[in-house]
Amino acid sequence: MSTDQASHLGKRDASRRGATTVPPTDRLRIAVVGLGKMGLSHFALINAHPEVRAIACDTSGYLTDLLDKYLPTTFYNSFGKMLAEERLDAVVIATPNRFHAPMVREALEHGLHVFCEKPFCLDWRESEALAELAERKGLVNQVGYHYRHVGAFMEVKHIVGSGALGRITHVMAEAYGPVVLQPKRQTWRGQKEEGGGCLYDYAAHPINLLNWYFGKPVLVSGSVLTSVYSDSTEDEVFSTLGFEGGTCAQVSVSWSDESQRKMTTKISMIGTNGRLNVDRQECQVYLRKPVAELPEYDKGWNVRYTTELSRDPWFYIRGEEYSNQLDDFVKAVRAGAGQPNKNDFRSAALTDQSIAMILDDSADLAPSPVIAPSPGLPVRKRSWFSRT
Repeated sequence: MSTDQASHLGKRDASRRGATTVPPTDRLRIAVVGLGKMGLSHFALINAHPEVRAIACDTSGYLTDLLDKYLPTTFYNSFGKMLAEERLDAVVIATPNRFHAPMVREALEHGLHVFCEKPFCLDWRESEALAELAERKGLVNQVGYHYRHVGAFMEVKHIVGSGALGRITHVMAEAYGPVVLQPKRQTWRGQKEEGGGCLYDYAAHPINLLNWYFGKPVLVSGSVLTSVYSDSTEDEVFSTLGFEGGTCAQVSVSWSDESQRKMTTKISMIGTNGRLNVDRQECQVYLRKPVAELPEYDKGWNVRYTTELSRDPWFYIRGEEYSNQLDDFVKAVRAGAGQPNKNDFRSAALTDQSIAMILDDSADLAPSPVIAPSPGLPVRKRSWFSRT
């Protein structure tokens, strides 16, 4: 194949996926900070984006020296030096969780748009303050809750908003995976002060989906954080969240579940007009009677697959949701602040606050190596049925 033919096919393929070909001089300059598991994925995606020139930063000199040897990208070992020397448009923060808040603040104060990996902050008050700062400066802000870009979970948002299920009374939000399966040398993820444990690293995903569908919980009860293998944090999270309108949602999460090959997240709902079951692959909906607000669904069982509900990414690594969430960030940065963003700092701060409510609730039920309750949260009712 000739060079011209390859160029033509590349442009055609980019066009088919909705991407554009931008001259190198007009590309956005975006730095990926932190080149661990998620950071390397983000870097691979950003580096392949047709509208971006990628830069990277990590404190590991060995890693950056190795990447610099094979990739035509500028690498830094110092976040501060990179901010001082580079004319950046935006940053992607993928460092250990406890560094999110100070790095996001520094980037915002430099006038940069920010994409931050989840969880946003380990203190919900910092999350709220950073959301306010980004809004005041008019900067694009986004947090990497990638399930909001999975077609099947996006469809649930549409279904709940339509009212097709009637009054939703019961929800089950689950996430299981084989992350910690034996006592072993601790990494930052297994240290409460560094990563937040299973609650922040795993349970944050289904909790964030519940916030997306139902908003802020008004009640948290029966929260239990238990250890299976870890000695300084929880491996399992169980809690019940109550929302306005009487919706009761149970959260069940474990990152010490060897019955799962990889992380499995699923949601089920029961309403007065039907029910639904959803996971990464499909959305199953049963309606007692069809509703005008959801004309594409009939009485009885209906199944919609993620493949038919998703848009093709320009570049695929791990899943189209990872590509599409970064593409949405790039498009928002290109368009400027004020663009609608379903994953902004404000929505992530709500998830951080919900997590803090679970921590607060669990602290009184049993001894557990958890962060101390956060002052300023809504008063927690002692019982699901008690209003006193």
